[in-house]
Amino acid sequence: MFTASLRAQAEELLAAARAQKLRIVTAESCTGGLIAGLLTEIPGSSDVVERGFVTYSNEAKEDLLDVPGELIHAHGAVSAEVARAMAQGALKHSLAQLAVAVTGIAGPGGGSATKPVGLVYVAAQRLGHAVHAKEFRFGDIGRDHVRGRTLAEALILLRSLI
Repeated sequence: MFTASLRAQAEELLAAARAQKLRIVTAESCTGGLIAGLLTEIPGSSDVVERGFVTYSNEAKEDLLDVPGELIHAHGAVSAEVARAMAQGALKHSLAQLAVAVTGIAGPGGGSATKPVGLVYVAAQRLGHAVHAKEFRFGDIGRDHVRGRTLAEALILLRSLI
């Protein structure tokens, strides 16, 4: 289901988190649970993956992760601000010490001049530390490719916090 490269990244991330006794929570919009799916594809991941939230709608972001509706209204669901709030909310509503959150426009539709298809924000936070967020403009490379690139970048950002 996932490429060998993504599986290898996931295995490395899980081993690093396991070594430090850290657990991971995911909060996903445009990837629809693929990050959690990739991590749990690895045998033995249950001691590291604490839970995952698929918050595709704005209401889900508000209800499950406490993302303020005013923040979504002011910046849009696809924004660094919302990605940061998603990561913070995931930590708040889990027993994990590491969170990753993604929000973006995978396409083929839904883009605009200011927020084009392929725009993705990835945020990660380690409990007790600042939230790190990155913007990616993958371009209109196809829904599967945008989501695949998002998976890879989410793992890299999470790994950088261990």
